[in-house]
Amino acid sequence: MNTTTLKGHGQDAAGNVQEAVGNLTGDTSLQSEGLANQLTGSAKQVAGAAKDVIANPGPAIEKAKGFAQARPYATAALVGVVGLAILNTLRGK
Repeated sequence: MNTTTLKGHGQDAAGNVQEAVGNLTGDTSLQSEGLANQLTGSAKQVAGAAKDVIANPGPAIEKAKGFAQARPYATAALVGVVGLAILNTLRGK
């Protein structure tokens, strides 16, 4: 876990508190700010997890290999769907 992930957890927790205080006081502005902080915190957590995977791709690759070996048909379907999504994106649909 890196600092980006930790900051994301902190911002998410702060957003939860802001939203709760906004709910108690009826302050919709504070509720909205809390939700925004929660979303930002979640995005930071995802970015931190991505940094961890990029820094050490070994465990993620091993999980993918294990999934592909255990479920070859599901893997083929997943690759097909991703391929179609990429083609449609490139074609502009």
